[in-house]
Amino acid sequence: MQDAQIHTTSRGSRARRVLAAAAVTAAAALLLPSTATAQADPREGLGAGWQDAETAISNLELLAHRDKPDGFVHPDAPENPAAIGSINHANSDIAFSGNFAFVGSYQGFNVYDVSDPAEPAHLTSVICPGGQGDMTVFGDLLFMSVEQTSARIDCGTQGAPGPINHERFRGVRIFDVSDVQHPVQVAAVQTCRGSHTHTLVTSPDDPGNVYVYNSGTSGNVRSSEELAGCTNTPDGNDPEAFLDENGEPIFTSRFMVEVIQVPLAAPETAAVVNEARLMVDPDTGNQHGLWPGGDHGDGTQSTSATDACHDITAYPAIGLAAGACEGNGILIDISDPVNPARIDQVTDPNFAYWHSATFNNDGTKVLFTDEWGGGVGARCQADQPASWGANAIFDIVDGTMQFASHYKLPVAQTGFENCVAHNGSLVPVPGRDIMVQAWYQGGISVFDFTDSANPVEIAFFDRGPVAERVNDDGEPLTTLGGFWSVYYYRGHIYGSEIARGFDVLALTESDQLDQAEIDVAGLVQFDRLNVQHQPELIWPASFELVRAKFAQALRTDTISPNTEQRLERTIDLADRHADDSRDRAAAALLRSASSQLDPTVDRQAELADALDDLADDLG
Repeated sequence: MQDAQIHTTSRGSRARRVLAAAAVTAAAALLLPSTATAQADPREGLGAGWQDAETAISNLELLAHRDKPDGFVHPDAPENPAAIGSINHANSDIAFSGNFAFVGSYQGFNVYDVSDPAEPAHLTSVICPGGQGDMTVFGDLLFMSVEQTSARIDCGTQGAPGPINHERFRGVRIFDVSDVQHPVQVAAVQTCRGSHTHTLVTSPDDPGNVYVYNSGTSGNVRSSEELAGCTNTPDGNDPEAFLDENGEPIFTSRFMVEVIQVPLAAPETAAVVNEARLMVDPDTGNQHGLWPGGDHGDGTQSTSATDACHDITAYPAIGLAAGACEGNGILIDISDPVNPARIDQVTDPNFAYWHSATFNNDGTKVLFTDEWGGGVGARCQADQPASWGANAIFDIVDGTMQFASHYKLPVAQTGFENCVAHNGSLVPVPGRDIMVQAWYQGGISVFDFTDSANPVEIAFFDRGPVAERVNDDGEPLTTLGGFWSVYYYRGHIYGSEIARGFDVLALTESDQLDQAEIDVAGLVQFDRLNVQHQPELIWPASFELVRAKFAQALRTDTISPNTEQRLERTIDLADRHADDSRDRAAAALLRSASSQLDPTVDRQAELADALDDLADDLG
């Protein structure tokens, strides 16, 4: 599969390796499994329904579901099935702060109290239409992406008609949520192409500010009469059109990421401080310097031109961000948050639209998603390639991204269900790279990509189609629905379901995930979580961590049965001593257990480190 990867770096020219069409054709021949070729999966053939669809679940437990509140459901639903999936009433992304989940929508946002995950309580709704409602939160500030031309500065519902309207708002709204039941808009930063998504970026060297990287993907660029400095000329995607007769670059409102500075002491003064030209050709200065659009050869995808980043994930702890930029995946240096710089880029002939990105915790891998069909198409059917509308996993080696594998939801869906790779997050199991991910009406998939060349599913949840409709020719019509985002936060999985509402799930023990690993994941407790402002996962020294590492060593068969029994007895006794405040005795037992392990075997060495760290912590 490596031969099917086109790779360039910012240190070179625009030259690309020629793609072997035979390799791509072979990759495309790998189709999703179906009942004709594989053992039946319980997700196949689920009955349809808006709030009463059949479900299938494995190694997860559905703890709670909350229907969308009034004002967030189209008034013609459910009598009109098409209205159930109205994009203008769709739920979108989620952000978390303390015990609160902020669920975005094209109509505004909702706030839930999740202090008891099994009983999430709806606290308040904010009607503020404008799509798409991408959410992030920092302290008392909530940020929201707005891109539709009907959106207004005042959050009004009457629209903003006309080609030029100075009451129109497209950009990033900022709310004060210090009183979470009464959010107040305190700022609204206008941008030329609106805001499809945005990403918070922080720096330890600049604690007085946060930065927002704005991704505007709309083809509708505002007139300079409505917002100064906006321009969409020249049109089209021919890179040569973006150089003048002297070979000098022509700069437009495309091919950039706006950097918004937000002073925490005065958020009302937030403003764009840089237009980062992350797509520039380093040799010519041409702003249209990455993928120009089109296919990659016979049998390949037609890939969008790179004129914006759909979504950026920042990982401040390692000084990097990953941009899913329509036609490319890019690696970005964010050590200076005002002036991000591209350091590498890749293409994939199987990708139609680079959508989002996730690093593993070590920062040694990055996973990109492909939103083939724009999120509204049925792209998980049995006759469709398993490498299209999938994830692409890359190893990061010396600042470059090297392709490892694709991962796609491993079960076919129907033509009634929009299904393609979408938003997810890491599950904080130490020593493993595990991700929970939304696949729209493909449901939820939890998979392990520790071996980046061989990712494997370990849990899932799925509902049947929102509705089963056909056109006049009897062909299936897709009603928009399914999970937009599913994220792990404080021991549970939270899902924003486009048509149905808000879900809470929990992982359950299985052959592939020990209860000790589930328990230690729950110890990772963030004050807030914005998945695209990716936090470093740190596990405290604990018996939960020791038991998780013990389970992982046993799973890999690196410990003999006799040693296993001695270790288990010793760890249990140390735990009892610690409960009785006999910390020194507990520490001595833990060190004794550590001495029985082979430091040359990876999983045993990791267990020994966990035992020694806990012993040191106990004294």
